[in-house]
Amino acid sequence: MRKSTNHLYLIILLSVLSSVAPMGVDTYIPSIPDIANAFNVSIEKIELSLSIFLIGFSVGQIFGGPLSDKYGRKKSSVFGLLGFAFFSFVIIFSTTIYELWFFRFFEAFFGGIVVVNAAAAVRDRFHGKEAAKVFALIGMVRSFAPLIAPAIGAFIIHFYSWKAVFIFLTVYSLLVAFFIYKDLEESFVYSKQNVIESFKSVLSHKLALKAMLVLGFSFGGFFIIIAKTSFIYIEYFKIPTDYFPFFFGINFIVLMLMIKVNLILLKKYSPVELIKIAILVQVISGGLFALNYENITLVLTVILIASYMSMMAFIFGNCMALTLEHFPKNAGVASGVIGVLQFGLGAIISSIALSFHDATFFPIGVAICIISILAYFIMSTYKSV
Repeated sequence: MRKSTNHLYLIILLSVLSSVAPMGVDTYIPSIPDIANAFNVSIEKIELSLSIFLIGFSVGQIFGGPLSDKYGRKKSSVFGLLGFAFFSFVIIFSTTIYELWFFRFFEAFFGGIVVVNAAAAVRDRFHGKEAAKVFALIGMVRSFAPLIAPAIGAFIIHFYSWKAVFIFLTVYSLLVAFFIYKDLEESFVYSKQNVIESFKSVLSHKLALKAMLVLGFSFGGFFIIIAKTSFIYIEYFKIPTDYFPFFFGINFIVLMLMIKVNLILLKKYSPVELIKIAILVQVISGGLFALNYENITLVLTVILIASYMSMMAFIFGNCMALTLEHFPKNAGVASGVIGVLQFGLGAIISSIALSFHDATFFPIGVAICIISILAYFIMSTYKSV
């Protein structure tokens, strides 16, 4: 078993590779009001593009898994990054909201091809609790992306139009492609297998499927919060756009601290125990958010959102490790299925929740509370073998 501490550069490289999604989403969030004005549509239609991004991202992972297992982690990563760069650039030529949705879908599709390779590369090298630790470390490094991405987005739109955000994403993905091509050592071992059979073996594994569903439900609640942060801080509390990255970044500072706590607790507790506790905290946070929606203060809002989002430090890496441990020969396909459920459920759940938008936080609180209760129910039936 390889030790995670001996692979610092690999962890950074895989973190950057898996940061395509948060960079693609979070640099975009501060510009949502500006894009709505540019296309003369309601802000909900621009928020919907976030759900479309998730759908494209999950569909991309359906194809990305088999590509990764057949052609390798490096080749499929570079292919996906080049596609992501192309459609990020094409987005600036959108003239209608429908064109924006269309190009955003394909941008995310190629991002989905990219992201499966990071998880598969970890599974190629690490196992058990060591894999959970590596996923946690990748999560810690990757958390810098959503921490700095809104600041980058806010900085760009302070001086330029929203189109400059997508020029930045084009350059970013091309740089990542260069470093992946240059430095990522291939780790997969080719094994001839039927793609359909490979998907069936993953989807029929009941224990792994439970961990995937928990991750999908939890990510749905997580993405509801991300999608609504511009409304919460900019629209509701009237925070200036330039200050938005500070409030958004608090969540990821706390998230990184919780990742460190997760690494420490993994020495004593099992991943399953940590996931259950984290989900209970999310249930409480969502419940308090719903109960206090009428007279909620900015300080309480920040605390509850940070509490909810930071619990993903215990859920993401541990669920990934629990799932991928069962699939040594088709980690790419397994990673793709995880992504489809994670981002697909996230898209469906967040789309439903966003359709109940009103001028208060009540729908947000109720939605994330119900989602967390469902996730806890599923995790409570998980029995390690």
